[in-house]
Amino acid sequence: MKKLSALRDEVESWRSLNQRVNDGLELAQMEDESLHAELETEIKALEAEIGRREFSAMLSGPYDRGDALLAIHAGAGGTDSQDWAEMLQRMYLRWCELRGFETEILDLTEGEEAGIKSITIAVNGPYAYGYLRSEKGVHRLVRLSPYDAAHRRHTSFALVEVLPQVEDAAEVEINSSDLRIDTYRSAGAGGQNVQKNDTAVRITHLPTGIVVTCQNERSQMQNRENAMRVLRARLLEIKQEEQEEQLAILRGEYTKAEWGSQIRSYVLHPYQMVKDHRNDFEVGNALSVLNGNLDSLIEAYLRHSMGNGKAP
Repeated sequence: MKKLSALRDEVESWRSLNQRVNDGLELAQMEDESLHAELETEIKALEAEIGRREFSAMLSGPYDRGDALLAIHAGAGGTDSQDWAEMLQRMYLRWCELRGFETEILDLTEGEEAGIKSITIAVNGPYAYGYLRSEKGVHRLVRLSPYDAAHRRHTSFALVEVLPQVEDAAEVEINSSDLRIDTYRSAGAGGQNVQKNDTAVRITHLPTGIVVTCQNERSQMQNRENAMRVLRARLLEIKQEEQEEQLAILRGEYTKAEWGSQIRSYVLHPYQMVKDHRNDFEVGNALSVLNGNLDSLIEAYLRHSMGNGKAP
């Protein structure tokens, strides 16, 4: 029903756009000078709408229309990297807020002194995965460290993972015999029930060694359901990567993604700049990007990927 409703909305929106174009053509054919201002306004509005739809057409992957799971992991570098991971958390939450997407924190591990070690966020909204998959990779920050007594410049790294939320359980088969499920007391905030009872859940998928944890909900059942959501998404990613790897090997272009190559750099000192290394697109106002204004970077990446004839 959810897919049917989305398709109906899309068909109706295209019919509405088609009608607006036809109405505009009728106005143009009337050759009434008093209608010129109205016609010019409508033409500009139609061009802007077609531009938005052109951008949406880039999001044509099998999971692009759906929801996403966003995970952020602090890299090596101690407190600075953990603080950087929290800055990325804030950036993506602000971006989701600006887009009207719903977010839910499924799992959070805080840093010892500041920041976070890792976080998993469910992002729900139209095309959430299609937009966010451009963010997958290592993000690098260059700044004067607030945690260095000498206030020297530091470079910090964080890994961003983006997974599609799997709605159809049949897409990924999970045998209960392949799972080891442990429960323990949550280490985070959440009230006495979370603190005193074994509400946190850790699920280990024995064949792959994947471990997922969820501890932010007040009940063990909710945490278990959320952990299974994350596990299904990770298993789907492995399945997709294996298929892509096989195709890439056949094409003779396979290179494994490693920690060593960042996709984007955020420089706060000695100047401000955000640069995407995949397409050399730059934004001069780094603070604006960190406040959630990511659309220009996302759009530039998608357009660059389409221009190269590759799936973004």
